[in-house]
Amino acid sequence: MKNYGEIKNLPFKSLHGISDKTIDIHWGKLYQGYVKKWQEIQDKLKIVDLSQANATFSELRELKVEQTFTANAVLLHEAYFDILGGQGQPAGEIIEAIKKDYGSFEEWAVHFKALGMASRGWVILAYDFNEGILRNYIADAHNLYGIWGAAPIVVLDMYEHAYFIDFGSDKKSYIETYFQNLNWESIEKKFNKVAGRN
Repeated sequence: MKNYGEIKNLPFKSLHGISDKTIDIHWGKLYQGYVKKWQEIQDKLKIVDLSQANATFSELRELKVEQTFTANAVLLHEAYFDILGGQGQPAGEIIEAIKKDYGSFEEWAVHFKALGMASRGWVILAYDFNEGILRNYIADAHNLYGIWGAAPIVVLDMYEHAYFIDFGSDKKSYIETYFQNLNWESIEKKFNKVAGRN
């Protein structure tokens, strides 16, 4: 069961081409800050004045909107870090599913990387329970464009904090480096769990 208020351990010691400084800022400060902010929002929701609820502006509305932003920030960052730290070749049932839904692994990768260039926030290969297929999505913010009934499998953070220290504005090189660091064993485990294959 997911606990948004619990900081998960970083699943790797270091990455190829992505500096420890970037990881320290990204995971050590930003991600952990979202976890702490989640708990703060939960505490405020316990005491918010429900009688003041209003669609134009109210504390309740603001807290509930930011709850979605913070929850997805925690989930997406954990999904991003959970699949890094590898260097092996893509393998497993996930690759066969990608081939089935995208024609080939290469076609999927070209599409996913192009979305990285187009996204302002996230690129997500998700398992869509509604159709039973894998599909690439983008999200310009944590709580924008999410699909109800879809679970993230492969998550790429395209916010500048994820790459600017190491790559400047060279998003393409960051995306290629990200692919070199993917842990396909972790991706396979996540896919099998999400798709009910365990």
